[in-house]
Amino acid sequence: MFIRSFSRIACFVIALGVLAQPATAKEKTTALSGPAPDFTLKSNTGKNIRLSELRGQVVMLNFWASWCGPCKQEMPLLDALYQRYQPAGFTLLGINAEEDIGAAKALLAKDPVAFPVLFDTDSKTSETYGVDAMPSSVLIDCNGNMRHLHRSYVPGDEKIYKKLIKSLLKECK
Repeated sequence: MFIRSFSRIACFVIALGVLAQPATAKEKTTALSGPAPDFTLKSNTGKNIRLSELRGQVVMLNFWASWCGPCKQEMPLLDALYQRYQPAGFTLLGINAEEDIGAAKALLAKDPVAFPVLFDTDSKTSETYGVDAMPSSVLIDCNGNMRHLHRSYVPGDEKIYKKLIKSLLKECK
């Protein structure tokens, strides 16, 4: 429950901060290391998806909430990245971090995406990954190691994602 309240506040504070003074890519993207914690979550298709079963692919975990404006703004851009790089070995998992999935399902019905959306209704996965802002994205290399964390979203951040995804895909060859 704390993460939901904190995340709403963080999303608002980040939005205010972005309006006041845009963060640089360096400030928003942090290098990570170490194995990505495994999890299994139910997807919007009803299927359970386990992170460890995606080993060998570059994976982006995008933590989002239906009440978060920047989250909704980046969804179609993430979908385009997913569709472009999925044939090369990239997958994107949108992880909705809300207790009640009704608003998320309504948003997806209105604005569908091709990538799997998972539901973290108890926030355990969000907490495991230390999500403290919405949206937050974690990039995982093809060996299952966390490599980058990107907090928040402003227009143009998709260029950062594209550069990171392409770099990680090159490492897999």
